[in-house]
Amino acid sequence: MQPSGVLHIGNYLGALKNWAKIQYDYEPIFCIVDQHAITIYQDPKELRESIEQVAALYVASGIDPDHSAIFVQSMIPGHVELGWIFTCVTPMGWLGRMTQFKSKAGNQETVGSGLFCYPALMAADILLYQAKIVPVGEDQAQHLELTRNIAERFNHLYGETFVVPETKLPSIGARVMGLDDPTQKMSKSAEGPNHAISMLEEPGRIKKLIGRAVTDSNPQVEWETAGPGVRNLLAIYQAFSETSDDAMRNEFDGMRYGDLKKRVTEMVVESLSPIQERHRDLMNNRDHLRQILQSSADRIAPIAEATVQLAKERTGLYSASRR
Repeated sequence: MQPSGVLHIGNYLGALKNWAKIQYDYEPIFCIVDQHAITIYQDPKELRESIEQVAALYVASGIDPDHSAIFVQSMIPGHVELGWIFTCVTPMGWLGRMTQFKSKAGNQETVGSGLFCYPALMAADILLYQAKIVPVGEDQAQHLELTRNIAERFNHLYGETFVVPETKLPSIGARVMGLDDPTQKMSKSAEGPNHAISMLEEPGRIKKLIGRAVTDSNPQVEWETAGPGVRNLLAIYQAFSETSDDAMRNEFDGMRYGDLKKRVTEMVVESLSPIQERHRDLMNNRDHLRQILQSSADRIAPIAEATVQLAKERTGLYSASRR
């Protein structure tokens, strides 16, 4: 995840919660991608603070640093080294088709070349560790397919070097939509003040945000015909509570919207409370948090270094240690 802006419940329910569940089935590597964040200008002081905020939320959400690697992208130089190599083998046409570039570029007066080339760096984030599974959502599926294409192109040009990651991904949890516009996925970059619920939001503010959430013209939940705003509130409750579909229908069908919003508010506040408490503890002990990041980086650095060295050998880049 990028450390630009505070993570919201869409990030938690769509990714973090599920990552914590599946982590012991794999040897997971979780990266905070600060080099991707600077493709758009970031205040340096705010960026450094946000990096540690996100790292603390990873741990507070249940990512186990004793089992899973949690580190910051810029701590390992191999990301940009391999990213440059991939930039050189990736046709411009591939990069020009990326929908996220078109979306982000359309909101900027001027666009840096990093924003155009960053999918090659994203491919490096994955292939640097010879990853087999990448648990991302549908909005990142195009990037994963590009990663597969880059790996296959490199392997074709220079010989078998990279594992091509699987396209069949683990389920990544709920798709949470904006409270003010339930037709759009909840986003950190959205400008509306009533769009998202931060993972660090205070209970009173959560109550106000859910109270203002878009519903529909009915006075109560009509299960079969509920509008997107009502379905979004139900999805948020279900994702936090892990209630079955049948139980959800029995409980909420016919419930008035005021009561629905009250129930959703209670569930969100109750679920975020222990995460926020753990987050506060970590932010008050920055040395421990930084030790987690450094220890993880030290643990996975040899994998990255070996991959970069292999890629350099394959492409003919110079190394004084070779004759």
